[in-house]
Amino acid sequence: MNGDSCCAPGRDPRNAGSAPAPVEAHLFRRVSRGATTGMRPIPGGEFLMGAADPDSRAADGEGPVRAVRLQPFYIDAACVTNAQFNEFVNATRYRTEAENFGWSFVFHLFLTREQLARVTQRVAGSEWWCRVDGATWRHPEGPGSTIKQRWDHPVVQVSWHDAAAYAAWAGKRLPTEAEWECAARGGLVQQRFAWGQELTPGGRHACNIWQGVFPIENTAADGYVGTAPVKSFKPNGYGLHNVAGNVWEWCHDWFSVDFHVDGPRTDPVGPPDGSRRVTRGGSYLCHESYCNRYRVGARTFNTPDSATGNTGLRCVRDV
Repeated sequence: MNGDSCCAPGRDPRNAGSAPAPVEAHLFRRVSRGATTGMRPIPGGEFLMGAADPDSRAADGEGPVRAVRLQPFYIDAACVTNAQFNEFVNATRYRTEAENFGWSFVFHLFLTREQLARVTQRVAGSEWWCRVDGATWRHPEGPGSTIKQRWDHPVVQVSWHDAAAYAAWAGKRLPTEAEWECAARGGLVQQRFAWGQELTPGGRHACNIWQGVFPIENTAADGYVGTAPVKSFKPNGYGLHNVAGNVWEWCHDWFSVDFHVDGPRTDPVGPPDGSRRVTRGGSYLCHESYCNRYRVGARTFNTPDSATGNTGLRCVRDV
């Protein structure tokens, strides 16, 4: 277990786990066939990607701000839900990596006193993340937890490999990091959030993030302690829900701090290789005191076999 990213812990790359994904699964391929139900069109053209924010972290590589040109594409209006992922599993008998490993990461406040007493491993430096045997997408907080009242919530405890497998089954793909940011900005230019400059416009909560004192008390002032239904809160200018907070979203790209500095500016797909994949958008655990990566230009990463209770996905399709 490692704590490279304070937002979502990763499996130790030295661990032996489920079989590695075939090389083909790592390659970028365009997908221009399939239904676009539940998706929103994103116009092609140029947008300003990246951020020069006072809260940017050098290790995140948010900058420089640069003009990037994209082909038009479709993107899911909301994250993939538990109900949708259930359809995929029922149709394919797919087993997630968390199921194959036999455990996953769960945030400490979601565990009962008895569960906490059985925890044998926590993430060094982020001790609020616990290894829980039996934590899977069906049982996000471990045995005894259920998604029966959360069918319209985002699926979690899915790795990058799981996300890519779902996207391929659905006739879609994972968004490139550039596509994700372009869509999340909703047509706004270099605004701090997906809806503008203020975190709480008019004093109203616009996303599901941590409220209170992290990591010991979440007041749920925005309405939610954990995940929220995928269409909670007002959508952005392109009609996308919850691109800030709720759950991190897997992107296609390998993570790099500086590849993009001098990298491609037309339809970039990230570095050719790496050890960690990009995640974007922040989650219900983000708080300004330790991780304010719910800003639209913020970014982080995780190993592609890692799964947590605050990471999900949304898909794209080419026009």
